[in-house]
Amino acid sequence: MMEENKSLRGLNSFGVDVSARRFAEFSDRAELTALLDSLPPGEKWMILGGGNNVLFTGDYDGTVLHPACRDIAQISDDGRTVRVRAGAGVEWDDLVAWAVRNGLGGIENLSLIPGYVGAAPVQNIGAYGAEAKDTIESVECLLIDTRETVTLSNAECRFGYRDSIFKRELKGRAVILAVQFVLARDPQFRLRYGDVEQQVEALGGVSLENIRRAVIAIRSSKLPDPRVLGNAGSFFKNPVVSQAQADFLTKKYPDMPRYATGEGRVKLAAGWLIDRCGWRGSRLGPAGIHERQALVVVNHGGATGADIVRLARAVQQDVLERFGVTIDMEVNLI
Repeated sequence: MMEENKSLRGLNSFGVDVSARRFAEFSDRAELTALLDSLPPGEKWMILGGGNNVLFTGDYDGTVLHPACRDIAQISDDGRTVRVRAGAGVEWDDLVAWAVRNGLGGIENLSLIPGYVGAAPVQNIGAYGAEAKDTIESVECLLIDTRETVTLSNAECRFGYRDSIFKRELKGRAVILAVQFVLARDPQFRLRYGDVEQQVEALGGVSLENIRRAVIAIRSSKLPDPRVLGNAGSFFKNPVVSQAQADFLTKKYPDMPRYATGEGRVKLAAGWLIDRCGWRGSRLGPAGIHERQALVVVNHGGATGADIVRLARAVQQDVLERFGVTIDMEVNLI
């Protein structure tokens, strides 16, 4: 059913007060195809899932299509690994909770990341030493031009740091319908990132449930709840620079965090760079940088997309001027 002038305030985690000219949900390939075929020629349209990685800079003068395919199904089990298919409309953290509850490891470090399963491959979400690509086996999607359903393997998705084929060659050309994961009954735990190991020990030792509880506790202590304070999680990407530039900066700032990524490249911590520029806890009007996590841009109430972009541009400029490093936005501007 198509709705007119639909408010999107509750469908974007920044809580920006915007609307879509038309709005409809789809539960499967057939419904999505029918909706696409019903659009007027030249109609602008977009897929909006959980709205956790987008920033609307104004009303959307087109059609918003919202995935409502929320099934989680076990496909196979060989005693060691289990294949699981999740619909694009499943809340990501619901999938993590389901996996942990069923003793399946691989995505527990990604607990409490907001958004839908369908967005996980697009962004190749990651946290605490794990990324979605580590467990994704394939992605089922509809190609817009041909209306053909295809299944892309992990390799065909061309995953990178917060990147995938869906952000590049297939951007605007494919809609994700479902994702298939390979989870483990005896997983290799990742504990040596941040405070995870310490928190897990405090909870009684290593287990899937304790890792999930630890990650939730850490994220909750550092990141604001979008239902209370509008935000999209990490607003900026961690920049990757040359070894030479990293070495130059380290001489000047010995306490600067850095992480080797191979091939003579080094990843820097955007939050640290922003914090050093004095932005943590600061505001520009109703938009601000969170007081506990400099990577997070927040809506203190009534901020427009333009307010948030103005703040982000100011932060980027300060980081560039002080460190000579460009930090890119992780959110998509609409």
